[in-house]
Amino acid sequence: MPVSRRTVLARTVVGSAGLAAAAALPAMSDELGASATAAPGSGGYEIGVGISDITGPAAECGMMGYSQLEQQTAGIHLRPRARAFIIGSAGRRVVFVVADNGMIFQSVHRGVLAELARRFGDRYTEQNVLLTSTHSHATCGGSSNDYAYNLSILGFQQQVYDAEVNGIVEAIAAAHADLGPGSLTLGRGELHDASVNRSRVAWELNPVADKAHFPAAIDPAVTALSLVKGGRQVGAITWFATHATSMTNANRLISGDNKGYAAFAYEHTEHGVRYLDGAPDFVAAFPQTNTGDMSPNLNLRPGSGPTEDEFENTRIIGERQYQASKAALAQAQPMGGPIDAMLCYVDLADIAVDGRFTPDGQPRHTAPAAAGVSLAAGSVEDGPGFPGAPIPEGVRNPFLTSLGGPNAPAPAWLADAQAPKAIAAPLGLMPPVPWVPNVLPIQLVRLGELYLAAAGGEFTITSGLRVRRAVAAALGVPLEQVLMQGYANAYHEYVTTPEEYDSQQYEGASTLFGRYTLCAYQQEFTRLATAFAARQLVARGPAPRDVSNLQPNFQPGAGQDTTPPGRAFGDVLTQPASTYAVGTQVAAEFVSAHPKHNTRRNSTFLEVQRRTASGEWARVANEGEWAVRFSWSKRGVAESVARFTWDIPGDAAPGRYRMQHYADSLSQDGALHPFTGTTNEFEVS
Repeated sequence: MPVSRRTVLARTVVGSAGLAAAAALPAMSDELGASATAAPGSGGYEIGVGISDITGPAAECGMMGYSQLEQQTAGIHLRPRARAFIIGSAGRRVVFVVADNGMIFQSVHRGVLAELARRFGDRYTEQNVLLTSTHSHATCGGSSNDYAYNLSILGFQQQVYDAEVNGIVEAIAAAHADLGPGSLTLGRGELHDASVNRSRVAWELNPVADKAHFPAAIDPAVTALSLVKGGRQVGAITWFATHATSMTNANRLISGDNKGYAAFAYEHTEHGVRYLDGAPDFVAAFPQTNTGDMSPNLNLRPGSGPTEDEFENTRIIGERQYQASKAALAQAQPMGGPIDAMLCYVDLADIAVDGRFTPDGQPRHTAPAAAGVSLAAGSVEDGPGFPGAPIPEGVRNPFLTSLGGPNAPAPAWLADAQAPKAIAAPLGLMPPVPWVPNVLPIQLVRLGELYLAAAGGEFTITSGLRVRRAVAAALGVPLEQVLMQGYANAYHEYVTTPEEYDSQQYEGASTLFGRYTLCAYQQEFTRLATAFAARQLVARGPAPRDVSNLQPNFQPGAGQDTTPPGRAFGDVLTQPASTYAVGTQVAAEFVSAHPKHNTRRNSTFLEVQRRTASGEWARVANEGEWAVRFSWSKRGVAESVARFTWDIPGDAAPGRYRMQHYADSLSQDGALHPFTGTTNEFEVS
């Protein structure tokens, strides 16, 4: 029987089957090498932007976010990308990256920093590099080294890890190569129809003064930063709190979700960016803030709101963020001020919290990580996690079996420390190593007048507000100049207020380090911000763990490809019609191969091509864009079929078109063989 996240309130002792249902003293960045010379009146900044593809395997890879064992990739809806921005001033630089993926895991953070050190020495380090995620639930999982986040993925996936690390590094390298004099403008606005509080019952437990800050129980704040070089906008970063869960857990197509669409609309629609045409001259990103209890599903049901179509919802919620960004920047003002950053690590499982930061004024303590029973139910508004159990009855999860199962009982002292949470699994105490990290980074980044308080949790709007207040007070700046940058540099699930925690909704059950997790964050961010303001050194803190050598993988690999009798790779199984009108859809199917053989990152599986006046074929669309979808399916044991659809846009030029499919087959001798399939021509009028 499914566990309801809205009714698990009892302080009961339960077994651990519920989850199975589910250095030294661096200061602010030192001199970073020669800077681009700022032109007179440029704003005094150096600016660079870059973008790269982070798409993982488009078939038979577990998807990250909903913890559904059966949710495996089967095509591409909108390629996820990493977007990088480098902003510098007076010899200091900050790297800010927004990735269209589920989370930035510590493994990826570590891998990116290692490669940056190899390429750039000590120019870009953990101190001045901030990696964050849009938290799309429609992308590949398996890049983590944390067992809890690989259960439904069946283990660590090297292809996914490589795609994310390499893509992020490529985006940063492109931004580095793009550095030049520029200026910044900052705009603010509000957006009231792209989010809803999915945990209202918990939010209502907060003090009146906190709730008064959010009259509609949402955080409508839109903060938009425009990057300008040579009088031309080259980038835009727009912070807004809403989950990237417009795509449901029934979806199998890789997608950047609503924030991916917002970026696509800004780049492609506004600036004509084509992702396979070399370095784009404009990059837009839509990072999260304190999004923990903010859902885009306005009717509080998966895939519901504003419409009952998840693809249309993705577009609409993304479009609203894009338009809100434009509105905010239409009133933007030039921004000045230094660029700086500071990072340290804290052990969230073992922090003594001073009474100044607790609701009752008493000293408290965090606890080793533990998952609550309501975590297993998932967020019913965005997509239940485990419908009664993580795996259907009679089916075994080999990854879980290899770890011995989550059968370690929660000791009484941990139950007391986590109260009123009903513990499903003591994640921090489980063998062979704790299933989640406890040593985690916190970071402060200053971009002129804007400060980012960055951490690896999903902060609810009220917990984010309290961190912002703490940081603003320590820095002596207005509250609006501080944003809570969640999903940053690592991941450890949720952070609720102590009052919200007591309700033990999904978010509270997922606040792993106990009732006083937020209080610990307020204390540690106050410490960091105080040192930041005084330009004092701060200890790096305990070293984050590296368990990359302990990563099993039980996801079946892609074997040899075969074709139907009488067919060859690339043959067209379903041809387009001879003519189409704009606004209609073209479809074609090809004999294909397993996408794991070549993920075609920074490339494409399909081009829609138009014959030019000279008789040559020119690409007009590909499956990395909104109008084209790629669906993969398997026939028998080793036959693959690739289906593509193209929604002909209203501004499509009349003429002759065709579709061309690219893939690689694996032969019996282990060799890869590239092939191409081409449809008949068709007329668009």
